[in-house]
Amino acid sequence: MSRMPRRIGTARFGGLRTAAGRLRHGWRPVLEATGAATAAWLLATRLLGHPQPFFAPAAALIVLGQARGQRVHRAVEVILGVAAGVLVADLVVQALGPGSTWTVGTVILLTVLLAVAFGATGVTLVQAAVSALYLVVVAPPDGSLVPFRFVDALVGGAVALAVSLLVDARHPLAPLVAEVRRTFDELAGLLGSIAAALDQGDEAAALAALRQARGMDARVDGLRDGVLAAGEALRLHVRRRRHIGRLRSVDESIRQIDYAVRNVRVLARAGVTLSRLHTSTPPELGVALRCLAEAVRQAGAALAADLDGHDETADEHARRADESALAAVHTAGQLFGATQALPLAMIIGQVRATAIDLLRGVNPEDDVAVLARVDDALGLPPL
Repeated sequence: MSRMPRRIGTARFGGLRTAAGRLRHGWRPVLEATGAATAAWLLATRLLGHPQPFFAPAAALIVLGQARGQRVHRAVEVILGVAAGVLVADLVVQALGPGSTWTVGTVILLTVLLAVAFGATGVTLVQAAVSALYLVVVAPPDGSLVPFRFVDALVGGAVALAVSLLVDARHPLAPLVAEVRRTFDELAGLLGSIAAALDQGDEAAALAALRQARGMDARVDGLRDGVLAAGEALRLHVRRRRHIGRLRSVDESIRQIDYAVRNVRVLARAGVTLSRLHTSTPPELGVALRCLAEAVRQAGAALAADLDGHDETADEHARRADESALAAVHTAGQLFGATQALPLAMIIGQVRATAIDLLRGVNPEDDVAVLARVDDALGLPPL
């Protein structure tokens, strides 16, 4: 019984620590949304003199709630959605009167039909319906011909875009660089965890590594979103558009990194199987996996340096990634014939595949040469 309060206290402390970690990494979007919504409200009330500019902060929050890289498109959708909802609500309320069940149903039906007919996405469709419903139930039109609510939505969308622009003004590529570093560091750490689990024959640790590997797809998606966001930020900065070419090279690399993540997931699955055999694992396997982890770190550093415009540094990291990846393949290749265990053979194959995709990601134009160097390191005859 005495252990129960201790466990509860530990769980609460763990929950607080998790919440603190989330706030530490997510404070910027919180301040960004708060500042944009407040600024939109002030502009609509103080500058334009609108009495109840609900849609100004609402539109700002909706636009900022979208993923970076889609905000210009979403801002246009939100404004059009509000306009459609306001138009339908005005017409229906004048015809049927405010507040009745028939009015509510008719407004929602016509608004959704209109949005679908114009090919609206889910965000625009919902925003149009909510705008119309708000006008019918909460604030019925007063017969004024001035489109206050449409203007409020325009103000909110414009403020949201301006805040996004200011946040990324000095370093538009910084969020993408940070995402690159986090993704490659996590993938390298995962390979280190697999190596440690196999060294110790620890099935529980191997299973934990496999669960982590299954979550790496979210990191790759984060990289893709980061490229979209950086592209939007650069397009909004006329003087920085010359950097868009760097994004194209990173975009090509992400495809290969996606393949590498899948290979590591297969490798982790084979590691679980191997750990269940309860046989000694050759120490060279752990060495190979740690070399591969170092190659991942160097590849991430190369991409980050390339995005920062440090070409010489990027080339040096790419060279180190090449050396570490080939060393991993060479070390793993020495294990062929030492055992007939199928999981071990699968891991060796995935080391080779991961090295190929990793080096192709760092050097997209060196496709054939990468394959030749990796197979040479493995001891295979040239094609």
